[in-house]
Amino acid sequence: MASKGKPYRTVRMGAFEVLIGKGSEENDRLTFDVAEPHDTWMHVGGGTPGSHVVIRNPDRVVIPHEVLEEAAEAAAWYSKAKGAPRVAVDYCLASSVKKPRGAPAGLVELSAWKTLKVAPKAPAASDDGAA
Repeated sequence: MASKGKPYRTVRMGAFEVLIGKGSEENDRLTFDVAEPHDTWMHVGGGTPGSHVVIRNPDRVVIPHEVLEEAAEAAAWYSKAKGAPRVAVDYCLASSVKKPRGAPAGLVELSAWKTLKVAPKAPAASDDGAA
């Protein structure tokens, strides 16, 4: 179990490593301590509780739409909106995610973002055995 003790589960989507937060405090650690400014960050929109998802992008390439969609499906799956037929998932560069002063764990503000509408779907496999 490679992600044991880490604040996230790790999944491969195409050529990209995708990290999925496991809870509010873990989401904060993933977003602010692990993610690089040029990584893509995702979360279900509308204030719905759920995992923060980070698509690693060390080469700063354009992330294929299929990878964005698959990661958004995982963000929807690991949220309270999991049972909905379609879910709005906001995404942006990790550098556009800020922590409001005094905000509780997991709560963030985005300065710029786009939105994808997807059906919640579990990722194919993760390194901690959970899909």
